[in-house]
Amino acid sequence: MQIRRERPDYVILRGWGVMNPVALTTAQRNGFPTSKIIGNVWANSEEDVRPAGDAAIGYTALTTQASGHDYPVLRDIRKWIYDKGQGNLADPSRLGSVYYNLGVVNGILNVEAVRIAQAKFGHRTLSGDEIRWGLEHLQLDPDQVKALGAENLFHSINVTWDNHEGDGYVTFQKWDGQKWNVVSDWIAPDWALLRPIIEKSSEAYAKEKGIKIRTAADVDVVEGPKD
Repeated sequence: MQIRRERPDYVILRGWGVMNPVALTTAQRNGFPTSKIIGNVWANSEEDVRPAGDAAIGYTALTTQASGHDYPVLRDIRKWIYDKGQGNLADPSRLGSVYYNLGVVNGILNVEAVRIAQAKFGHRTLSGDEIRWGLEHLQLDPDQVKALGAENLFHSINVTWDNHEGDGYVTFQKWDGQKWNVVSDWIAPDWALLRPIIEKSSEAYAKEKGIKIRTAADVDVVEGPKD
């Protein structure tokens, strides 16, 4: 009713789960163009659009990693695992889906963080604090991402002790009824706008909960292995 009353140019969908296809089918039923709805990262998967059928065609959503399987790392996974009848993916057609590719990217980031941590602390089982140190020094520029076989699957990552989000690059994808298609370049956030908002909110939460805010002096304080 609010949308019909205010007649906005666009609607941002910040949905989750079944509410996303319901929102798309409801928009179609009420005559609001799906092409004017833009979803966030919680509304960008195949599971969010397929149940809506034709109502989802033309819907655009934000994503931190692209879907599809035309990337070297995905081609290698298919070649060395699924084409050999291995792996535990019940439905191999999900290879290249949003959530599958998100898992691949997370795997890359976790492995590279461990590699960075082991380069500092030694090639052994690491403690939680040592893994955290690796994650907080995880820096992969576009050339390194390409070397890992993930060019255009995601852009880059640059995590520091006071910025766990990294570079924050996103792209937009549009649903054609069968698959997602990337429709934008990689876009960097406006950190000059966002960072003060994030810090103000975080500091207020820390004060309310009595949480000590980390400083640069805390970063490299990591215990070694216990004897």
